[in-house]
Amino acid sequence: MKIDFFKYHGTGNDFILIDNRNGQFPAEDHLLIEKMCHRNFGIGADGLMLLENHPELDFRMVYFNSDGKEGSMCGNGGRCMVLFAKHLGIIGQHTDFMAVDGVHKAEIQGDTISLKMSDVKEVEIATGYIFLDTGSPHHVIFSENAIDDIDVFNTGRKIRYEKYGETGANVNFVEKKTPSVFKIRTYERGVENETLSCGTGVVAAALAMTATKRTESNPVFLETMGGQLQVHFEIENGVYTNIFLTGPARRVFKGIWEE
Repeated sequence: MKIDFFKYHGTGNDFILIDNRNGQFPAEDHLLIEKMCHRNFGIGADGLMLLENHPELDFRMVYFNSDGKEGSMCGNGGRCMVLFAKHLGIIGQHTDFMAVDGVHKAEIQGDTISLKMSDVKEVEIATGYIFLDTGSPHHVIFSENAIDDIDVFNTGRKIRYEKYGETGANVNFVEKKTPSVFKIRTYERGVENETLSCGTGVVAAALAMTATKRTESNPVFLETMGGQLQVHFEIENGVYTNIFLTGPARRVFKGIWEE
């Protein structure tokens, strides 16, 4: 079996992208997906995405974590998928597409992709953390100290499993740099490691910092280990709406997987 694939990344959050409009990719073969994502024995990626046909919208995005299991919404993945659709000639500068959490809109300006995220109706402000779902569940911890010193892998993994069980949640550590700029590091479930960037985590952090009055900026700028992203939003009757995640996406290379 030969599979044509492309490799993309959004601020270091990297993905295998496959044009599956013919429906031939064996999406039920989770071991194959895990193998393809493996950084030593495969292509290497944080996740794998399929671009599929949709009866009403431009396309459908199907996302799998690097553990081979179908995942929740991926913000950086969505931005990469939009650029992929543009490169395939499916869309122009604008698109409407379907993801696991519903319909998303996006706009392309050069290599900058602005992706509209799902509305956020609830932000739980608890002692020591904030919890919210931005298409994926996120546990956000604000640190007064430099987050460079945090053991993200072990601390994040412990919270992910001990607090949220097998289903889990992503765990984000956030540090304030300026009134409008925050630094963020994220432990991602499904990848089960720290990633260079997490789109839904960046959105979660921006809204969490707004909800806890640590910033009045709009947009909010987030420095990930792989680059800077920005989040713009509106608040209507306590609901965060018209949320846009904006930043660069890149095509890295294309290849053929031989199984």
